[in-house]
Amino acid sequence: MNFKKRYLAVLLFLSQVSFSQEGIAVYSDYLSDNYYLIHPSMAGAANCAKVRLTARQQWFGQDDAPALQTLSFNGRVGEQSGMGVILFNDKNGYHSQSGAKITYAHHIMFSRGEYDLNQLSFGMSAGLVQSQLDETAFGGEFDPVIVGGVYQKDSYFNVDFGASYNYLDFYAHFTVKNAVSNIKREIYTDFESDNLRKYLFSAGYVFGDADRLQIEPSFLFQYVDETKEKTIDINAKVYKELEFGRLWGGLSYRRSFDGAQYIDGNSISDQKLQYITPIVGLNYKNFMIAYTYSHLTGDVKFDNGGFHQITLGINLFCKREKWDCNCPAVN
Repeated sequence: MNFKKRYLAVLLFLSQVSFSQEGIAVYSDYLSDNYYLIHPSMAGAANCAKVRLTARQQWFGQDDAPALQTLSFNGRVGEQSGMGVILFNDKNGYHSQSGAKITYAHHIMFSRGEYDLNQLSFGMSAGLVQSQLDETAFGGEFDPVIVGGVYQKDSYFNVDFGASYNYLDFYAHFTVKNAVSNIKREIYTDFESDNLRKYLFSAGYVFGDADRLQIEPSFLFQYVDETKEKTIDINAKVYKELEFGRLWGGLSYRRSFDGAQYIDGNSISDQKLQYITPIVGLNYKNFMIAYTYSHLTGDVKFDNGGFHQITLGINLFCKREKWDCNCPAVN
């Protein structure tokens, strides 16, 4: 790969991590029965409380490769309320961040019976994030912005708002991430914006019979307010009920609407960010395990390695019978 191609690869990568200070980045882990991780209105929406532990590692064999760990819990409190908490740790080279979010959600039931799912939910998450920049390996003589020889730290809070609607086999979610934030610029330069708002909209439908195969097409649209970047995930999952539990798998395709030009030989080419993510999972009694692998496609990329993620989960305190619908995220 020549220098210009490497430079574009860096630009494509930075487009995904330049807003890492927003908190938890939006990957494909929400497909591992973990919609609460990106939509606060899903706290307590299911008939069981859910604990989910995720570990994401990018580019095995590369020093200081990006890695993310999250631990989340959400469950019902009373008849119409839900609570949740998320802990996370994200490291990317010299930059790292850790933090916590606390969520409250309110659920309005329009159901005519105990098995007829028709639920509108609203949620809000308040988070505290600490960012750290390790400059101990920097000299500091060549750039006045770099202090050198120290750890720079900064803390800030942000607030997410969202709404969800679950009706039988259909669902839709809308979330504004970082709707409110008080981020400071002790670490980051004055050229970076304080506007970290990101809008998420997702929807899906589950077809099929529980005794046979269930197919769940869905999508997730993201819009970054400051840079006007737009991406979309097109997803398809398949569920199969077995004697010992539920086996499921799927495929997700992420594509950006915005591309970058680069010189390829004597011509100018254009490339948009694209990910292919297969996923496989298993529910056994109240336990869940899932694995996802994201592969960056295109002519310009860092290497042929991918992004690996493991999700472990357990369902607790199931208080009511399952809804009479194909709705894996709620049942």
